[in-house]
Amino acid sequence: MWVYDLVTTSKVRSKGYGRHLMKFIEEFARQENCEVVALSSGFERKDAHRFYEERMNYEKCAYVFKKSVQ
Repeated sequence: MWVYDLVTTSKVRSKGYGRHLMKFIEEFARQENCEVVALSSGFERKDAHRFYEERMNYEKCAYVFKKSVQ
């Protein structure tokens, strides 16, 4: 399952909402027989990376590449 966006407003960060949302996504993925939950996060989003790695136990496994053609 691919998570396109997960956003909490700055006022409510570090209150457990992101963790709750990710746990819901993980359970939904299990119910749908998905083997993996994946997402991308911009290089500058250090706090988000810490959240995914330290609190949610996700691992960095790839880079995402893109190129604008317009």
